[in-house]
Amino acid sequence: MKDNRTHHAHEHHHHPSPSEPKHAHPSGEHASHTGHDKHAGHTPEMFRDRFFVSLLLTLPILYFSEQLQAWFGYRAAQFPGSAWVNPVLGTILYFYGGLVFLKGALRELRARTPGMMTLIALGITAAYGYSLAVSLGLPGKPFYWELATLIDVMLLGHWLEMASVQAASRALEELSKLMPTTAHRILGDRIEDIPVSALKEGDLILIRPGEQVPADGVVVEGASTMNEAFLTGESRPVPKEPGDEVVAGAVNGEGALKVRVTRTGEATTLSQILRLVQEAQASRSRFQALADRAAGWLFYIALTLGTLTFLVWLALGRDFNFALSLAVTVVVIACPHALGLAIPLVTVNATALAARHGILVRNREAFERAREIRFVALDKTGTLTEGRFAVRAVYAEEFSEEEVLSLAAALEAFSEHPLAQAIVEAAEGRGLPRPEVRDFQAVPGKGVEGTLEGKRYRVGRPEWAEELGLRVSEALKRGLREAEGRGESAVALMDEERVLAYFALADRIRPSAKEAVQRLKAMGLTPVMITGDAEAVAKTVAQELGIQRYHARVLPQDKARIVRELKTQGPTAFVGDGINDAPALLEADLGIAIGAGTNVAIEAADLVLVESDPLDVVRALLLARATYAKMVQNLFWATGYNAIALPLAAGVAYPLGHRPFSGGGSAFYEPLHGDRGPKRHAPQTGAPGLD
Repeated sequence: MKDNRTHHAHEHHHHPSPSEPKHAHPSGEHASHTGHDKHAGHTPEMFRDRFFVSLLLTLPILYFSEQLQAWFGYRAAQFPGSAWVNPVLGTILYFYGGLVFLKGALRELRARTPGMMTLIALGITAAYGYSLAVSLGLPGKPFYWELATLIDVMLLGHWLEMASVQAASRALEELSKLMPTTAHRILGDRIEDIPVSALKEGDLILIRPGEQVPADGVVVEGASTMNEAFLTGESRPVPKEPGDEVVAGAVNGEGALKVRVTRTGEATTLSQILRLVQEAQASRSRFQALADRAAGWLFYIALTLGTLTFLVWLALGRDFNFALSLAVTVVVIACPHALGLAIPLVTVNATALAARHGILVRNREAFERAREIRFVALDKTGTLTEGRFAVRAVYAEEFSEEEVLSLAAALEAFSEHPLAQAIVEAAEGRGLPRPEVRDFQAVPGKGVEGTLEGKRYRVGRPEWAEELGLRVSEALKRGLREAEGRGESAVALMDEERVLAYFALADRIRPSAKEAVQRLKAMGLTPVMITGDAEAVAKTVAQELGIQRYHARVLPQDKARIVRELKTQGPTAFVGDGINDAPALLEADLGIAIGAGTNVAIEAADLVLVESDPLDVVRALLLARATYAKMVQNLFWATGYNAIALPLAAGVAYPLGHRPFSGGGSAFYEPLHGDRGPKRHAPQTGAPGLD
């Protein structure tokens, strides 16, 4: 027989009521967070495939490049049509490899937020358009080499960027998996299995032991405990008796229940959580990456300086072709190859380093957001605590702690209840013997009883002792009041006449939780605890950990609201593990999931702590700050040389006797030797510049 005792009768459990109906969202809206996402519809595999195909097309372009021929002292093979190898391959490369950037640029321009995609599109379009014009007869030097390598490097950068972290959240898919597909409807004296979608309000259904609840309802018959950890993230089994609510997705314990359906479909608690996740995803502010901001500035600089270069040289009396070649050089150089890798390479290295320390990065933007965090909101159960009960105190009067623990553990060894297992573990931890039990019996909703050494004992709810009319000493009553005042679960050990002892059990605080809180404070951050537990439980844990701000009895839909309120005071991170944490994880500036939590929480998070160690929150934030500093450093070197290269490309050194030598990524000069303009090149020329 199984033990399905209830406990914590003084604690009430609330669930959301059916508020407004679920908001409809266009298909796929939640997947990209925004219609202007530069990677909307993109996958790492798409960038990978285009990169390798483009790389193959680049090899012959490099081979036929006049610059490489000069550097390595070889002459490319000549055959009919060889002059058009680079123009043809450059055209294919531009439309195949560059198409993703051209489309991305259109989205950015429509959103009036030019960034990396727009800068890349500007660079490759200028390089391709000018090179094709040269191949068709315009005097100048083509940029096919620059075009090819720029596309290759940018494809590689975006492939690394997307492969290192998967930004698309699968939280909604994980949520949908929780719901059963059939329900047992009771019609008179028979039971029929029907699809959950056919359930209606007022139907009477049977929920067998171990089954999931198909719809919200009220218990009309039976007693059991309900595992609502999938919904609440809280570890304590919730007792269910006639009149108590049950919620869709929860797992029934040992007893069979007859439930009257009160909410179905979109009105259920689980569906409301689903709606909250959708809204949090849809309303999440669009974040423009650091590299995109740098690229946006370079885009405006390139356009402005390129236009000025063209107009100034024309005003100084230079011919059209000369002015155009310098203007195109400026635009191509403004899109440095290193910029495409400055952020992705740091992200890849940082995520690899984080993974070695048990921190999985799911969102490439998480590191940048993390540096500004001011508040760290933490779910209690499963995050700051282990989600497993432990014996905190033993209240006994005439017997020693070892004696009462030994007796209780002997009976509890036959029970599967979490509180029973905690008592057994406490006895085993002390190496206590267990007397032989005879005539064991589990009393549903009460506890367990059996005969030990010829005497009858019971272990179970304190209320069971009251129902039996057993004596309780004043000292034990004080112990019970202390346990209840701390919000702890109490278990009574009884014989036939009196209560022998009370065991106070509480969720075990993680060993590193207190140190993590102290280190967060040392970093200038404010920890805030959020829990669905009672006020007494929350206050006790907060005091033990040194947390001044906490919120107790928080309903599932309120966690995201509290995070929103914290965000008005400063950037906020949220750490959680349950399904009800998913909206808050998405709402937060930085969502951190405990690895031992539910799949939904993990899918909704930016970072996942594999070891479920609160100290990893500190490590992640420290690593994020260091990563951002490295990103800024890389961007400085990737774009800083433009301060010198762009003016040189624009021809400021021309009056000194040197003419710009067209090339992407760097500006080179060659002696004029009396030249008054660039020489005319045949169509077979490759790109003579150097990146």
